Amino acid sequence: MGQYLIDNNVISHYFSELLSENGMLFIAQILDQTPNVSVITEIEALSWVNPDKSKEALIREFISDANVFPLTPAIVKSCVKIRRNRKIKTPDAIIAATAIVHNLILISNDDHFKGIEGLQLIDSQSL
Repeated sequence: MGQYLIDNNVISHYFSELLSENGMLFIAQILDQTPNVSVITEIEALSWVNPDKSKEALIREFISDANVFPLTPAIVKSCVKIRRNRKIKTPDAIIAATAIVHNLILISNDDHFKGIEGLQLIDSQSL
């Protein structure tokens, strides 16, 4: 199994059980290892409010177990390159740059990641 960077929408869909059965199994296999997330995903995930407080606790536990990639000069440089070549929000460009710099496959269901040069992408909705 390759190394993956998990986007926040995949985390929320997984913990809300909104992925297909194959998607749930695939993400569960990744979570059995040490999952990788960007610092942006950490912020987004920990900001998630759910009426079911046990789900919020699962998210906090997930993040505490995850390998969180901080911003580095290489990620900033890659982010700037991405933003200069296409219209994409800075947080998403940071996530894409993190995957590129660390040679990770990004798992997301956001279409705006498609076509970013050097980015390996798996659409979580196609699993």
